[in-house]
Amino acid sequence: MKQVNWRKYGFEFLSIFIAVIAAFALNNWNDNQRNATIENKILVEIANGLEKDIEDINVNVKGHEDGIEACKYWRQVITGQEVNTDSVMIHYLGLTRDFISIQNVSGYEALKSKGLELLKNDALRFEVISLYEYDYQTLKKFEEEYQEMQFQDNYFMAINNILAPNFTFDEKGNIIGMRTPFDLSDSEQKIVLSYLWKIQVNRRFIMYFYAETAKKVNSLKEHVEEELVRAGN
Repeated sequence: MKQVNWRKYGFEFLSIFIAVIAAFALNNWNDNQRNATIENKILVEIANGLEKDIEDINVNVKGHEDGIEACKYWRQVITGQEVNTDSVMIHYLGLTRDFISIQNVSGYEALKSKGLELLKNDALRFEVISLYEYDYQTLKKFEEEYQEMQFQDNYFMAINNILAPNFTFDEKGNIIGMRTPFDLSDSEQKIVLSYLWKIQVNRRFIMYFYAETAKKVNSLKEHVEEELVRAGN
């Protein structure tokens, strides 16, 4: 009976086992490296998007500030106070102007497509999800869907019916000024003043939410940049 060389087979088995484990470890390391590279690219895209978002927020906030100034201007006009008639067009355009909420979500969408768990930092992942899924969505609904905030639809026709008869036009039909003081009944004056009050209050409300969202955008951008630094980028 031929004696089995267990040492030889044991060595071969051990060699195969080590090779399999090494291959598995190498494959796992490659996957981790690939995921880390993808994560970093997505974080860079998110950071760039957040920078654009701040710019968009500032533009909308400036628009609402102009809308508030328009309310103050027309309140002075309606109550018979002296105003600069050269700025009538600016305040006419700004009074009921609405805005859309633009968010640069390509980085976040890329993260979702790869799986949110790709972002290893749990706190950062929560912050990202909270901003994009709650704050941005709420802001968009306020600006574009919440009926209370649709100034053009709600107030333009009613206010314009009172303002327009007092405007003066050039031969091409362009507004060049207005006749003051307005000849308004007590009822007309109170109606317009109530509209102006409501527009101003609602613009201040949305500006508060913009300010809170801007804080979160800046905070997330800072944390994303810190994460990229830790990753060696």
